[in-house]
Amino acid sequence: MKKFIVTGIACIVAILTFMPFMWMISASLMPRGAANVYPPKFFPDTLDFSHYIDLFTRMNLANYFLNSLIISLGVVFFSLILNSMGGYAFAKFRFAKKKTLFKVLLSSMIIPGQVTMLPVFLLLKNLGLINTYWAIIVPGMASIFGIFLIRQFAFSIPDSVIEAAKIDGATEFQIYYKIILPLCKPILVTLGLFTFMGTWNDFLWPLIVLTDSTKYTLPVALSNLMSEHVQDTELMMAGSVITIIPVLVVFLFLQKYYLKGIMMGSVKE
Repeated sequence: MKKFIVTGIACIVAILTFMPFMWMISASLMPRGAANVYPPKFFPDTLDFSHYIDLFTRMNLANYFLNSLIISLGVVFFSLILNSMGGYAFAKFRFAKKKTLFKVLLSSMIIPGQVTMLPVFLLLKNLGLINTYWAIIVPGMASIFGIFLIRQFAFSIPDSVIEAAKIDGATEFQIYYKIILPLCKPILVTLGLFTFMGTWNDFLWPLIVLTDSTKYTLPVALSNLMSEHVQDTELMMAGSVITIIPVLVVFLFLQKYYLKGIMMGSVKE
């Protein structure tokens, strides 16, 4: 009975969670104005794909999609390299004040991101990176959370493996590239997924640093779409569907590594 009740509650919560997404997809396929009726319809009477056609022909959504893809993949690439190096160093290297330095880094996580936006913006402005893709990629290259995640996972790697590689004459870079990275694959996929989702869905920072409309990311472009087409609910829902598809596909393909990385990342020092 207990198992039946828990399963029933989980199913109800899952259905309630899925309902807004179901309505979003359904509304994107409705004729114009059909999504604004009361009570709301959950299924379209006729399928209308004209909103998706308008997004890619009249709204040039493909350009914004490509911008988001380039920026997100760029942030993921640099983030995995730098965070893995930092996490591996804090887990396996020995140097003075290592624990103190790591505690200082962790303490900076309590600072709200909004507080650091202005100094980061001024730094990027002095570097001449405002209104470029690098203005979004550079601040996301490394994070305290990413270093912490890799560090915790790296503790599960036996020191004997690293010592054996050193005895065989492997350099530090060879150990990192040929041993550490393959063994850290689950947590790297997890961190990559977190980073991709966060960058893909980010709205505020791209809105601040990008002034050229041709370089807008999907969330920023969709916000302009909402202001220009306030009553066109179906068009906005179609844009929202296109925005969530890449994140959903990436998560579905990588969920096995994601769950494994989360479970194995709880190793303590």
